[in-house]
Amino acid sequence: MSWRTADIPDLTGRRALVTGATSGLGYETALELLRHGADVIVAARNPEKSVRAAADLTAASGGRKPEVLDLDLSDLAGVEKAADRVEGPLDLLVNNAGVMAPPYRQTVDGFELQMGTNHLGHFALTARLLPRLLEAEHPRVVTVSSFMHKTVRGLSQADLRAEQSYGKWDAYGKSKLANLLFTLELDRRARAAGSNLLSAGSHPGYARTHLQTSGPQLGGKNLEARIIGGFTGLLAQSAAAGAWPSLYAGTSAEVRPGSYFGPAFLGYRGAPKVARPSRTAQDPELAQRLWKWSVEAAGVDAF
Repeated sequence: MSWRTADIPDLTGRRALVTGATSGLGYETALELLRHGADVIVAARNPEKSVRAAADLTAASGGRKPEVLDLDLSDLAGVEKAADRVEGPLDLLVNNAGVMAPPYRQTVDGFELQMGTNHLGHFALTARLLPRLLEAEHPRVVTVSSFMHKTVRGLSQADLRAEQSYGKWDAYGKSKLANLLFTLELDRRARAAGSNLLSAGSHPGYARTHLQTSGPQLGGKNLEARIIGGFTGLLAQSAAAGAWPSLYAGTSAEVRPGSYFGPAFLGYRGAPKVARPSRTAQDPELAQRLWKWSVEAAGVDAF
């Protein structure tokens, strides 16, 4: 597959919400959507960063100003309030925001931070925005996972809190596995309900963003953060290129329901192509269990 952002169709009249759009993959995703005519909602936790990012996006897109939505995915009550502020049809939801490998922390609701933010927050957001999505003619949900989902072989309900045992990379891999299980189960449920909502997944390969260093910095490990940052700077592709799989999944007419996309070259860099989820990620029984646990945790369901 040979694809570049120039292949994105005219998105005039379409409305998109991108989580974590103040930097990195989310910023680049929002920028290209704006450049191609979409109305974009920048959803992020830090209001000051959101305002700065919105100004930068306006300048970089030739004057197309995005909306700003305060959204803390680690606070389920806050997710509900944020979703309630979104009005009118929503054509595209990009579940992009995330945290990577911090020391053990809990969300406001007592869940392990990575699982609570990367999966449960996005599960709740998607469910609460479902009425707005279903108002659109051809709605899509794109959820960003990672090749790190292949480093884990299972998931249990205890992993939502990880109170007895915690490994930061194991927890990250499990949160990314949960993203893919959710993506594929959302597709199954939408089709079973007769809905035309399209659910697809993406991963950025190895891309240069602040995500790799934010975890060590949160734990006060500044030397580790500098080493990881230097390594990433040498080997990773740009954040703009890392956003290509999400942009393809969110805009291409060739995307099929339940598809998953990543970079073409060894899954690390390059133009987007169809990627293969792990066998565990394709387990429908595990996906159904995760869905049940997520409904119980988030207090909201979809389909």
